Amino acid sequence: MKILHFADLHIGVENYGRFDSATGLSSRLADFLTAFDRLVAYAIDKKVDLVVFSGDAYKSRDPSQTQQREFARRVSTLASSGIQVFLLVGNHDQPNAAGRATTTEIFDTLDIANVHVSGKAEVHLINTRNGPIQIASLPWLRRSSVLSVSNQKEEKNLSIEELNQRVESYLAGIIENLAGQLDKNIPSILSAHLSVNTAKVGSERNISIGYEPTVMLSNIANPAFDYVALGHIHKQQVLSSAPPVIYPGSLERLDFGEEKDDKGFYLVEIDPLSHKTDFEFIKLEGRRFLTIELNLNADSLDPTLEVINILQARQQDIKDAIVRLKLELPAEIGGQLRDSDIREALREAHNFTISKNVIRLTRQRADGFKVEGLDPIQALEHYLEIKQTSAQEKKTLLEYGRRLYSTLDNKQTKI
Repeated sequence: MKILHFADLHIGVENYGRFDSATGLSSRLADFLTAFDRLVAYAIDKKVDLVVFSGDAYKSRDPSQTQQREFARRVSTLASSGIQVFLLVGNHDQPNAAGRATTTEIFDTLDIANVHVSGKAEVHLINTRNGPIQIASLPWLRRSSVLSVSNQKEEKNLSIEELNQRVESYLAGIIENLAGQLDKNIPSILSAHLSVNTAKVGSERNISIGYEPTVMLSNIANPAFDYVALGHIHKQQVLSSAPPVIYPGSLERLDFGEEKDDKGFYLVEIDPLSHKTDFEFIKLEGRRFLTIELNLNADSLDPTLEVINILQARQQDIKDAIVRLKLELPAEIGGQLRDSDIREALREAHNFTISKNVIRLTRQRADGFKVEGLDPIQALEHYLEIKQTSAQEKKTLLEYGRRLYSTLDNKQTKI
């Protein structure tokens, strides 16, 4: 039995994109849809039995009609190919008020063949081309809905940490309850959208909606499940192998926090008789993010040319990538940088930003040295001593200083 597991599609992320005048859409929408297309093509080619999506179809709780159409088009392609599709509700799929529809609820409402949607903790029995499979679902749960089942009056006196502990305990109880409902003779999966305490977090923190429900790995790695398909954390990682507890990560890079992360999905194979589970990460080549950091020296004869030469040497990396160029330079050469030339050297990038960290040297002065009452020549002499100027150079500079000072009308000027 072949299962494809992915999560955190986040259609609607448009940062670092270009506006396409022909379609009126962001080029970044095309990036995310292209990644989804590759997943759909792989699932059909490998004849998978089930696709499990563990939440967060869109970036926004209120996706545009175009975004909904494009998501539905690809789900329909999978379903019409005879593949069972399971859609779990994540935090970005939740409406901002109870009673409103989730972003994926329309599939359930229309009763689309081969598409199953879960917005509550329950067990689904799904018949695939290679037999039945059970999916225990744990969507993103609002803390208010969790706490409403217990004593509200008592909770008013609890700290935030105590409330979170109560929520975590409640979630652990749900997982145990779901595990108890399973038929041991049928392969089973837990699909959950939440944080596990041992997971390494990614850029999801930057676009987080709501609080973070967290469970202990020991509670979610229940041996009743043959595979635990997680969503919410954008960094791909395997938390346990017995049973496999896995975050596939987001399907496409969202920002520079994911610059070095591999992106893709998991192909899972479960033997219905022995329940032996194998899994493999299938990497997708998405839009690349690239950071280039350069430190420029004050003695550079042409800092612009120095930057351009480095950028030209990396044109293969820059082409079609989202690039941020970070320059660190002393203030005295800041005016020598020709921004238009540097931007031209980055023209092959899909998108780029240039930031400059200008370093200004702090003037040195001897501790406790009184400068009041010094004439300009005395001040110059003191400055040259601080700068540790050579004796010959100091003599020359003082001579020129005296000549300049002697031309002034007011020779009694004090500083």
